[in-house]
Amino acid sequence: MLVSRFINKLNYQGKKLAAERVFYGAMETLKEKLASEDPANVFNAAVENVRPLLEVRARRVGGATYQVPREVRPIRSYTVAMRWLIDAARARSGRPMAERLAEEFIAAFKKEGAAFKKREDTHKMAEANRAFAHYRW
Repeated sequence: MLVSRFINKLNYQGKKLAAERVFYGAMETLKEKLASEDPANVFNAAVENVRPLLEVRARRVGGATYQVPREVRPIRSYTVAMRWLIDAARARSGRPMAERLAEEFIAAFKKEGAAFKKREDTHKMAEANRAFAHYRW
C-alpha cells in the first residue's frame, strides 16, 4: 500500500512506468549499499522517520495571522513525508533519480538529510508557536 502510494507520488507527467523503474532501481541501490538491511524495511523506516506529527496552519484572528500548531492526521503525515522525500531527492543533482532517491532513503533511515531536516524544522516551528495553540478550533 505504502509502496504504490509512493510510486503514484513519484509519477511525473503521467509516466507511471518510469516512476516504477525509478523506485525499484532505488530499492536495488539500497540492496547494494546496505547489504545488512532489507530495502523494504529501510524504505518504511525512512518514511516513518520523516513523518511529521505536528504542523502549523495559518489562522486569522482579529486582523492578525497566527501560526497555530496542530497535530497531523496519519494519512496526511504519510503523504507529506513522501512528498518531502521526493522533493529532497529531486533537489540533489548529478546522478540518476534512482540513486538520489536511494541516498535520501538512507539519509532518512539514519535520521539525517534534507527531508528529515524539514520534519525537524516543522516540529520546531510548531513548538515555538505553542502559545497560539488555544486558537485551534
